[in-house]
Amino acid sequence: MENCLFCRIINREIPSSIVYEDDEILAFNDISPQAPVHILLIPKQHIRSTEEITEVNKQIAGRLISAASEIARQKGIEGYRLVFNCGESAGQSVFHLHCHLLGGRDFNWPPG
Repeated sequence: MENCLFCRIINREIPSSIVYEDDEILAFNDISPQAPVHILLIPKQHIRSTEEITEVNKQIAGRLISAASEIARQKGIEGYRLVFNCGESAGQSVFHLHCHLLGGRDFNWPPG
């Protein structure tokens, strides 16, 4: 996607603080962290949101979760939260599928 912020980060048109990368996933520090550790994980393939997950691309959700778990282990985070905001009313502001990895502090429930 030409004007997608996350696609531009993947293409290195916009700098980011990358913490993890493989063939399918890119992870970088959030520029407006909501916890001591706040990392965004995105697929390199443009998928607008969870609403566009299909039989063809469903493995990417598992890859995002697996990569988040690996990053948390590498950073020594024992407890963490994974958040997918799906749609504008849920707080999604960049319409490229992404997962927030939040950790480094205690969280309350319910979250919102």
